[in-house]
Amino acid sequence: MTQATDIPRASGPRPLLLSTALGLAASGLPVLPLSRGKRPFGNCTACRDNACGGRPNMKTAGACFCPLVCHAWAAATTETAVLNSQPWQAAWERAAHVAYHPGGAGVTVVDLDDADAIAWARATLPPTRTVATTRGEHWIYRGTMPSSNGVRDGVDIKSTMSYARWLGPGAGIMADLPDAVRALTVKEPTIVRPAVTVPALAGGGECPHRTPVFLERGIAMAEGRITEARSAVHNTAYRAFLAVLSVHGWCGCLTDTHVQRLFAAAQAKGESVRHCTEAWSNARTRLGM
Repeated sequence: MTQATDIPRASGPRPLLLSTALGLAASGLPVLPLSRGKRPFGNCTACRDNACGGRPNMKTAGACFCPLVCHAWAAATTETAVLNSQPWQAAWERAAHVAYHPGGAGVTVVDLDDADAIAWARATLPPTRTVATTRGEHWIYRGTMPSSNGVRDGVDIKSTMSYARWLGPGAGIMADLPDAVRALTVKEPTIVRPAVTVPALAGGGECPHRTPVFLERGIAMAEGRITEARSAVHNTAYRAFLAVLSVHGWCGCLTDTHVQRLFAAAQAKGESVRHCTEAWSNARTRLGM
């Protein structure tokens, strides 16, 4: 992350914002413009709902190369040519702030939103570089981790797949990311048992697979596919459900226990029970079950 102390706070007309962004990019900080309300600019029509495949640094197949400021944090860049490009001009003209991608800069921002959160941090976390915000402080540590909001009252974690507003270089020496911060996002998964209906073999009889090994392999492969998903988890879960149902859904060997395993894998990746149930229902509808 930049050590420059001569880079100003960034909030104001386009020339100052772009100048700040270019200075940060030159120091290796991936930056992007924010609109009013501290929000990224929305995706263009072609990129809406990540229909394009997502930005290249999302590491997805068929990644998007849209020249506009799409995909929020994933649009952050250090490339001067991109920041100055014609497609970005409209965004800079309407921008209200400069933001950066902490994870892309190798840092984690502990966003403390009020006085109580700041008091907790001072009593719990090691000192590090501190930046004053509108209502609280950003504590910035060297190292990255998954981002998460609401890890405790008034505390958000901004690192990978997130963005933070640039408010100046701050004060203090940046410390390494402590285990106390990493532990904030570690939670025991709460698995809610789904209420689903598993179709039975028409007319009864023995499962044509004849051996449970075939079914177990199919369930394990589907669990692995969901667990390994780095993005588009909902679509991945739907495709995994569809694959399992297309092979095993017509016989009597697929049980609620198997379905619960698939739901648990999806929930561990952040999917809600409702989303799991919808994906399962959509997969059954697709197969005419």
